[in-house]
Amino acid sequence: MAAWLLARLDTFLSERLRHGSAEELGRGRLLVAANGVLLLCDVLFLLYVPVLSSPRMFGAVGGVCAVGYAVSLWLLGRGNSSRIPALLLCTLLTASFVVSALLVRNASAGTHASCMLIPMLAVYLLGPRLGFVFAALASLCVGLVLPLAHHADSATWMRSLFAALFILTGWALSWLLIVAREHSNHALERALRTLRDHERKLSSLLENTEDVVCSVDTEGRLIAANPALEEMYRELIGVELEPGAELFPSNAPESFRRRWRECTAQVLAGKRVRFEASPSRLKRPRVLDISVNPVLDAAGRVVGMTVFGRDITDRKEAEARLGEMHRSLLDVSRQAGMAEMATGVLHNVGNALNSVNVSVNVLSERLHQSRLASLQKATDLMGEHTEDLGAFFTADARGRQLPSYLRALTTQLTSEQAELLDEVRTLQKSVEHIKSVVSMQQEHARFSGVVERLEVTSLLDDALRLHAVSFERLGIQVKREYTEGPLIRVDRHKLLQILLNLMSNARHALLESGRADKLLTIRVERPAAERLRIAVADNGVGISQEDAPRLFTQGFTTKKDGHGFGLHISALAAAEMDAFLSCSSEGRGQGATFTIDLPISGEESRA
Repeated sequence: MAAWLLARLDTFLSERLRHGSAEELGRGRLLVAANGVLLLCDVLFLLYVPVLSSPRMFGAVGGVCAVGYAVSLWLLGRGNSSRIPALLLCTLLTASFVVSALLVRNASAGTHASCMLIPMLAVYLLGPRLGFVFAALASLCVGLVLPLAHHADSATWMRSLFAALFILTGWALSWLLIVAREHSNHALERALRTLRDHERKLSSLLENTEDVVCSVDTEGRLIAANPALEEMYRELIGVELEPGAELFPSNAPESFRRRWRECTAQVLAGKRVRFEASPSRLKRPRVLDISVNPVLDAAGRVVGMTVFGRDITDRKEAEARLGEMHRSLLDVSRQAGMAEMATGVLHNVGNALNSVNVSVNVLSERLHQSRLASLQKATDLMGEHTEDLGAFFTADARGRQLPSYLRALTTQLTSEQAELLDEVRTLQKSVEHIKSVVSMQQEHARFSGVVERLEVTSLLDDALRLHAVSFERLGIQVKREYTEGPLIRVDRHKLLQILLNLMSNARHALLESGRADKLLTIRVERPAAERLRIAVADNGVGISQEDAPRLFTQGFTTKKDGHGFGLHISALAAAEMDAFLSCSSEGRGQGATFTIDLPISGEESRA
């Protein structure tokens, strides 16, 4: 009914007004309705005029108003604006009201209900300011002119003043309504502009993206799709994609339809489905990451579905290349690890060979200084006097001295034998360590040696004995600070390997320092119930703050002839025993302390 009525009103408006703004169209429709109603009332009034006291005057007023209302309608159908027809309507309405009230000769005529049309129509059609002019004229006429012209009594004066006040109140309320509506319209326009802007951006995004995007209803019929999907759809199905049609019609491959039914069944149950697909019908082989999501209303019901498909072909190819590269890196890493282990073996064997070399040199020197030649002379002398040996020992001065000489020589040779046996034992331990290092290399990856219960102080003494000769020759004083500790479970040869490296580094640091008071301190302490700490401290050249962070890095060294493997390999060996190797130094020239923190039980206790 409302649509039919609005359509009838629009027939009286010009083309420009019908296609103008919503506000202008609304004013035009109200003007048509107001002119029509007032024209009808004016015709009825003209039929009633003959019975009035002044038919000519009232007829003239009614005739002028009728012509004016008709002209206003005519202007609405021909003009480009509703401004002039609105001014004409408000002028005729106000003037006819005032003139009619004066002609009736009754002050109460000013309180007629028709006076309220003036402020309401004037404010809506002409705006608050110009509408106030018409409302003020009508109020002035009702509240002052008519009571004065008709010599009204006090009661009539009061009714007239209240009528004038309500006319102004009608204007004020109409003005407030217009202001509120304008603010609401402005807010609505801003919201619509924002919505259109977002819609435009979203549409541009969907049209320009290479991803496949579409939305379908619960029956699987297409609602909207972007160009990327339309192009792919033509390759897959061979037909154009049209809104309202099924996404996978009966002529689509059965595998597509079956997969789509499985997905939609889960999505309609409120689940999100995601899978990868590689359709063989595409001109260019592609891998698509497809996700189908439910669209929910305010009540949480599924009212539709959205489909997103992303081309991940490049990512899949990159993953394949990365996998191949990873396998290559594993091979390279394995070879590098074997090379690193071989280098470590050479380094540790080299350290042990230094001790072997020292022991061999000592043995050679002692053997060259041996008194065996004197023994040979004594036996030759006795051989010359074999026939008169008794007379030789009693009569010959040399014979009488020979027994005491042999006793002294025996004592000397016994001492030499003890020293040589000590060197042989040291040599045996060095050879045993070399054999252990070689056996570690034969394991290729991680040496799981025999974990045995031993006394750390004894192992420290063994390591010191392997360096004893070089320490003695360089004038290095060794200070032992052992606290009584328990037996620990540890891999003997790994710990010995670490200790030998640390002592060798300390020896180089002390030699490079040039100090006369070279001191190497070995400490054993127990910081916690389940841990044991070994510290190797020297007063050598020390370590700078810049070099400290890189100290255990492979290839880093501060020695001129160093290769940077000893500390790195020692740190790795410590980690394999669940130990921690660290270093502290106050700077160059301040010496350094290397610390090994070991578990007493030998069991791994990493958090």
